[in-house]
Amino acid sequence: MADRTDRHIVIAGGGTAGWMAAAALARFAPKSTKITLVESEAIGTVGVGEATIPQIHLFNGALGLDEAEFLRETKGSFKLGIEFDGWLREGESYMHAFGNIGRGAGLLPFHHYWLRAQKQGIAKPLIRYSLNELAARTMRMQRGRRTPQSPEMPYAYHFDAGLYAAYLRRFAEAQGVERQEGLIASVEQDGESGDITALKLEDGTVLAGDFFIDCTGFRGLLIEQTLGAGFEDWTSFLPCDRAMAVPCEGGGDFTPYTRSIARKAGWQWRIPLQHRIGNGLVYSSAHLGDDEASDKLLANLDGAPQGDPRPIRFTTGKRRKHWSHNCLALGLAAGFMEPLESTSIHLVQSAISRFLSVLPEGETKPAIRDWFNAQADFEWTRIRDFLVLHYSANEREGEAFWDDMRNLTLPATLEDKLANWKAAGFIHREHEELFTETGWFQVLVGQGVEAEAYNPLADNMSDQDLTALLDGTEIALVEEVKQMPRHLDTLQDIVRSAAQGAH
Repeated sequence: MADRTDRHIVIAGGGTAGWMAAAALARFAPKSTKITLVESEAIGTVGVGEATIPQIHLFNGALGLDEAEFLRETKGSFKLGIEFDGWLREGESYMHAFGNIGRGAGLLPFHHYWLRAQKQGIAKPLIRYSLNELAARTMRMQRGRRTPQSPEMPYAYHFDAGLYAAYLRRFAEAQGVERQEGLIASVEQDGESGDITALKLEDGTVLAGDFFIDCTGFRGLLIEQTLGAGFEDWTSFLPCDRAMAVPCEGGGDFTPYTRSIARKAGWQWRIPLQHRIGNGLVYSSAHLGDDEASDKLLANLDGAPQGDPRPIRFTTGKRRKHWSHNCLALGLAAGFMEPLESTSIHLVQSAISRFLSVLPEGETKPAIRDWFNAQADFEWTRIRDFLVLHYSANEREGEAFWDDMRNLTLPATLEDKLANWKAAGFIHREHEELFTETGWFQVLVGQGVEAEAYNPLADNMSDQDLTALLDGTEIALVEEVKQMPRHLDTLQDIVRSAAQGAH
């Protein structure tokens, strides 16, 4: 690499991943670093990642983005969790809500007391102990309020991914990022080290750089086609390989949550925005044809479709190396995980954060690359396991796709997690895996995976105190939700304030 006072980072590809990287580097990299993003208007982006998880606050906050402006510019709405409709059985639903479920006592988290209460026949459904789900189901939303009975309610967003990329582009260019329009014709490498030295565009422009970030989507032009990082295929665990996506006019409830609706060969997403609803059907091509998938999607919309369903083909899995030589892959270039738990944008965010923590000054040391790739591997595989749980623990008998999913050979890491839960109601969040014990608890219960026992320390609490814990928690949360404004009112007030501030 060049001297640290004259470094050039080249980002290949725009979209959400490319402009997130450009914005973060512009904000945090040394000011002597030149940042160029090359993209072509002729190449579209997939852009289905319109739902997020609460960690998006860390990214937007680090950039110093104003929330009201962000919601206005991206046509966003609030998200308190994800409803899974029909995943266990047709006609039943549960929610993976953000935030706490109940309150722990002593050494134990709440779920052990709930399991004890369940065996005694006095436990109520988890919604009664979840601030976020109670608010979501009643279409309410608040920000910033904290009481002794209730912590601040965590939330994420739904937003238009294309508008978010455009918003970040304006931010990045204002910080000095240069955008180069053009198609990449070839990638040049150093004959000795194999490092990438330059991107040559179709018009003959040569973009020499010291470090390259691959945001070229599924094709992985740099990380795979040039550097041959390899791909770990997870089709045996997550066999869905197609999606149809189409926005529609607003209609139905303006929900402060994402909906994931089980269909006969996959599932349908519903993401409400200010100006439309994002919809898509994720499915297995071995169980459903493209034409039928398109018809099923169009038959289950809240409003008139805004165009024809757009087909997307994918293979679930990840690059064996996310960082190879002097190239880092982000977004779809790094791999694909279906958007069942809204992790796509988070995986870009966490990779950028990890990269910034070891931002190379000169030639990248192998130990740094190895650490980065090991962390990425851990993060991706644990998210994979969480997604597989949703599919494998179903009781939709008599449907070929769902029957096949029940008979999957599970990853060993998921088998271990399930064995601990079934044996003793034990949930362990290993290292910094994304999903918390509370998240696993909600999905395990929602998917009907029963724990045979709970920690016997829960028996130290008297029956009277157990009832008081459950009832007290429920009453406090219900009262808290009663005072919340409607989701729509909260959003309109914020967007209105942003519009006034812009004048």
